[in-house]
Amino acid sequence: SQSQSTLLSIFSQEYQKQVKRTHAKHHTAEAVETYYQRYLNGVMKNAAAPVLLELANEADFAPSLMARIVLERFLQEQEQGIPSKTLINSMLRDPSQIPDGVLANQVYQCTVNDCCYGPLVDCIKHAIGHEHEVLLREMLLEKNLSFIAEDQLRAKGYDKTPDFILEVPVAVEGHIIHWIESKASFGDESSHQAYLQDQFWSYWNRFGPGLVIYWYGFIEELDCHRERGILLKDCFPTDIVTLRHSMA
Repeated sequence: SQSQSTLLSIFSQEYQKQVKRTHAKHHTAEAVETYYQRYLNGVMKNAAAPVLLELANEADFAPSLMARIVLERFLQEQEQGIPSKTLINSMLRDPSQIPDGVLANQVYQCTVNDCCYGPLVDCIKHAIGHEHEVLLREMLLEKNLSFIAEDQLRAKGYDKTPDFILEVPVAVEGHIIHWIESKASFGDESSHQAYLQDQFWSYWNRFGPGLVIYWYGFIEELDCHRERGILLKDCFPTDIVTLRHSMA
């Protein structure tokens, strides 16, 4: 009964948990050397074959992260030292910068075939997040609600800010709302707990109670802080009560 977007978000989160659990074993000196030598042997036999991608699939590791391991090892050999993260990230975003044409092609194949990691996925996630913020802004304007957006708050010197602060609080399902945060993802337990710690309670401390919209749904049991001042919804609320409306 769930949408494709919700299922993809859940899959992405579960996949990322698995990668984090196994991340360390892929980065031991022995593992890195094994992957690098297997890559060299593979491209020596057939440079056109998707050697790195197949290696990542065989190791059950994200292709973009496997590409990063091999690229870093390659650059160490070329530069006789540990390359900077800035350089590696730049080459992953634009493989044409990689001085070896074969490796550049292999890295590109990994990037475009990775559904959960890498620069391409980061761009897509950023675009989807921005799209939902724009959607939320339009809904607030449609309801004639006065608000201050995150970029305006940052310009005023605030560091941790929700997407929108309501200049005049509203009531949603009997709860006062001072701010709204948009999350273009599924709200699972681990991500929600991280957001609570890093973002939501900070917003609550500074601006009062607020609303979080998980556009792709959330685990119902997580909506347990309503009385303390954090409300969860999976869509823009339809039953908003404004101060003007209640006075009338």
